[in-house]
Amino acid sequence: MAEYARFVFQGDAAARAAAGRAFGVAFPEEACRSNAAGERAALWLGPDEHLLLAPDGTQERIAAELEIALAGIPHSLVDVSLRQVAFPVEGENARDLLSSGCPLDLDPDVFPVGACTRTLFGKAEALLWRASAEEYHLEVGRSFAGYVLGCLREAQ
Repeated sequence: MAEYARFVFQGDAAARAAAGRAFGVAFPEEACRSNAAGERAALWLGPDEHLLLAPDGTQERIAAELEIALAGIPHSLVDVSLRQVAFPVEGENARDLLSSGCPLDLDPDVFPVGACTRTLFGKAEALLWRASAEEYHLEVGRSFAGYVLGCLREAQ
């Protein structure tokens, strides 16, 4: 499991542009896509909703930077760092491993690098992001971590 600073951001195009400049990653405008720079990423969750990921321990600094950049601009920024956990799933068999519990077609032509979406893994709600050719990022609610880990181990 990996820990991250996580924020759910909601706002219109002007808010997203200002937040992207402050966060250091432009927010994706295309459905089910992501943008990443260094150790930070912005994932599209909905038309006006994005998940922001950054290294654990940077929550306070990021929140302060975004609040300064967004002063006077309507938006919502919620720290959800403790709500979810992430499982990095990597290697040449990552797609097969995830396919054991995820109903999505993970073929690279359908789910290319940068794709992200809400889905299920087993019976747990999840967010799946394809960070690189052989690296996926699986986010689940903290209370489902043991269940998802068990499913991943069983599928190996």
